[in-house]
Amino acid sequence: MKTLYDVQQLLKSFGIYVYLGKRLYDIEMMKIELERIYDNGLLSKSDYLQAELILRREHRLEKEKANEQKTLGN
Repeated sequence: MKTLYDVQQLLKSFGIYVYLGKRLYDIEMMKIELERIYDNGLLSKSDYLQAELILRREHRLEKEKANEQKTLGN
C-alpha cells in the first residue's frame, strides 16, 4: 500500500465507498472509516498504520495546496 488509491481499494474491499465532493473531506472520512475497521479487529495493525500514514501525508498535501491557492488569490 503506497497511495491514496490503495487505501480506497482497501476500504472498497470492506464495502466502503467515500465521496463527499471535496478531496480533503474524503481523506478525513476515509480516516474515520479506517479507524472503525481497525477498532473492530478487521484490519491488521501494520495495514492500519500504513494506511494511516498515507492518509496523513495526503491530508497534509491537500492543506498545503489549499493554502497556496489562498495565498495566490490574495
